[in-house]
Amino acid sequence: MMGHSHAVSGAMLYAASAPFLPPLLLHTTLQPADILMGTVLCAGAALLPDLDHHDGSIANFLGPVSKALCRFVAWASGGHRHATHSLLFVALMGGGTWAGVTFLGRYFTLSVTFFLLALAIRALRLCPPSNGPEAWITVIGLAALGTFGMNTWMPNAPGWLPYAVGLGTLAHLLGDCLTKKGAPLLWPHKERYEIVLIKRSGNNVETKVLVPIMSVATFVLLWFTALSPTIVN
Repeated sequence: MMGHSHAVSGAMLYAASAPFLPPLLLHTTLQPADILMGTVLCAGAALLPDLDHHDGSIANFLGPVSKALCRFVAWASGGHRHATHSLLFVALMGGGTWAGVTFLGRYFTLSVTFFLLALAIRALRLCPPSNGPEAWITVIGLAALGTFGMNTWMPNAPGWLPYAVGLGTLAHLLGDCLTKKGAPLLWPHKERYEIVLIKRSGNNVETKVLVPIMSVATFVLLWFTALSPTIVN
């Protein structure tokens, strides 16, 4: 799947699960602001497994910094669609975020927020389409503004942030399991799991059917969980 599709799927899964799973797993009820912020950050987290793709468009979301990061992750993980496309990686991302939020505090939380916002901005095409400075400078500027805005509403230790990171990462794996080559969910076991609904990334099934459906579903879900006047008031 393309990065844009992964981001939309992460946003949809967070918006759909926010009223149900956090009370069950986190023993807390999310407020409308938590749902809105979490939906955007989960969209960004849905790009994390593709940090192993040093030639992908997402490799350029922070310019030379992200390019170097993706090259390192690709080397360390064994290449594209290996270690970072596993349930172990989901656990590491969710657990690592929980540890950072719990023990490192506000600066860690805001750093993760900035990073995920930058991923979401790039994947959702809210910046120039090139890989040049005009694109990643725009991403950095918008992510900084978004982080500054979220700082007003975000608690010091948001329990929903690790949930958003883990869910977004899982959404990516589920999406790749719908494509050829699938994903090695049980890595280091090498078997790949797939149910091929998308035969080629960017085809009509993905871009003209799945993405529009997921986009509309996300907005409808957000209306009923966070934006409806009866909820907000």
